Amino acid sequence: MSDPAAFDMAMQAAQPPVEPGAWRRLLRRPLAVLGLAMIALVVGGAIFAPWLTPYDPSEQFFDGLSIEGAPLGPSAQYWLGTDLLGRDLFTRILYGARTSLVIGIAANGVALLIGTAVGVVAGYFGGFLGSALMRFTDLMMAFPALLLAICLAAILSPSLWIVAMVIAFVYWVQIARVVYTETRALAERDFIAAERSLGAGPTRILVRHILPHLVSTIIVWGTLGISTTVLLEATLSYLGVGVQPPMPSWGNIIFENQTYFQAAPWLVFFPGAAILALALAFNLVGDALRDVLDPTERGR
Repeated sequence: MSDPAAFDMAMQAAQPPVEPGAWRRLLRRPLAVLGLAMIALVVGGAIFAPWLTPYDPSEQFFDGLSIEGAPLGPSAQYWLGTDLLGRDLFTRILYGARTSLVIGIAANGVALLIGTAVGVVAGYFGGFLGSALMRFTDLMMAFPALLLAICLAAILSPSLWIVAMVIAFVYWVQIARVVYTETRALAERDFIAAERSLGAGPTRILVRHILPHLVSTIIVWGTLGISTTVLLEATLSYLGVGVQPPMPSWGNIIFENQTYFQAAPWLVFFPGAAILALALAFNLVGDALRDVLDPTERGR
């Protein structure tokens, strides 16, 4: 078989990146459906926040506090109660979801791009370039991710996009290591050696063979990674080096109200439950995708 295009057609059956029936198999898993429903609920609440609540997330209301100046509990007027400044907690959680999702998705997307690029280049080309890239990755992994993110965010004057880039910078190393391992295994496969013998260049092999095999891995890591980046954003905002008030974030909502936790536990419980629910939802979907896209699990 002397034509690389003909060889591609012959090998097509051996390398399906994602089967068309993967979505149907995913929807047969109750936990995956639950996770998708939870994600849809949070995303829908974030998008339609201005229409779901009549209040402004930063506006203080005189009737949002008791006569003694204490926050009000959940009621028909304020569904999740009010905070120490009389602001509607439900409104702040909805708008905080916008902040957490924007930062989480943006940071995860940038981390995926960087990690995939580093892992593929290091895994396929190897040699001095691959060794240098992976030693740098190992050096980055030696630093505690949260501590490094706190230091960088504190130095760089926190803003929404600065926080997103800081999280991406400390998270890409995990993806790079996984992609590197899979790329190294793929580079030694017989069909890759056959492509090289037919004169195919690195660009063709990477685009037509290596990257399609990595699609399922990238999808799974991309899904699971959002829960990690959302948790990192909430942690940085809670510690005061993330999103700054008055912009609402789930992390700084908890920080602002933690001193009143014993008297008004809903102030911490509801934003904490939102963080937990979103992280759990993405983990449920990511675990299901891992099983659905794993060739060894498709027959089960």
